[in-house]
Amino acid sequence: MQTDRYATGLAMLEQVDGRGGEEVLESVRAICPDFAQYLVEFPFGDIYSRPGLDLKKREIAVVAALTAMGNAVPQLRVHIAAALHVGCTRQEILEVIMQMAVYAGFPAALNGLFAARDVFDGQAGQKV
Repeated sequence: MQTDRYATGLAMLEQVDGRGGEEVLESVRAICPDFAQYLVEFPFGDIYSRPGLDLKKREIAVVAALTAMGNAVPQLRVHIAAALHVGCTRQEILEVIMQMAVYAGFPAALNGLFAARDVFDGQAGQKV
């Protein structure tokens, strides 16, 4: 059963992540459909859709948080791509990752920079 939260979340996921978000959702759905529903409803239906921050600011915050965590590189790659998708520049992404060296240490920032390189290399022919 599709709820309003799900419909709102699915629309927001598309706006933030484009095709990449749907690919992640499909892979999660194949393992655990209930978790895929939660992934749409809570972060995107409830949080991303709130007023107060635009999508660029939200993605900068997510890139910073995932970089600082240091143990979520696959998710960091998805959100670096999402940041580009919502209008962040490569330089803005690199700056926020470098800023995390102060708070999370050089290893976390280095991992973040390497994740950014992977995303940027994968989008070399695309306008970002």
